[in-house]
Amino acid sequence: MNKKLILALGLTAMASAALAGPIEDQIRFRQSAYSFSAWNLGKIKAQVVDKPDTYNKEQVLAAAKALAAIADSGLATQLYGPGTDQGTGWQKTRLKPEYFEKKEKAEEVQQAFIKETAELAKVAEAGDVGAIKAQFAKVSGTCKSCHDAFRLKDVE
Repeated sequence: MNKKLILALGLTAMASAALAGPIEDQIRFRQSAYSFSAWNLGKIKAQVVDKPDTYNKEQVLAAAKALAAIADSGLATQLYGPGTDQGTGWQKTRLKPEYFEKKEKAEEVQQAFIKETAELAKVAEAGDVGAIKAQFAKVSGTCKSCHDAFRLKDVE
């Protein structure tokens, strides 16, 4: 079975289990998914932004597909249950309470993340480093817009 499909199915299963689970589990799964996303973003950045002479199409493509799978896994709908702006997963959550007050904005940034990561996977398949770099910037922009709107800067 395709490794990316297994990853997507695993993330979906974890998200589904967490939906019915305690707040701390939802926060922990969410934090893990975003850590995994950051790791994959870092792999792409290293190869197309920082040191394009180290570009490896297979590695960048795998990272892009993993990002797209995470984005489209139901993460934003299943791991942001009521009360998940309070509590601790692996660490204290940084989710602003405004997330629940601005559901339309939350949905907008979620859909942008899904769209741009899917496009990154397509662009990575083609292998044009310049196009990957440009699309990587769009994905990074979706991350920043969500962080700006819904992530606390300082958490004690």
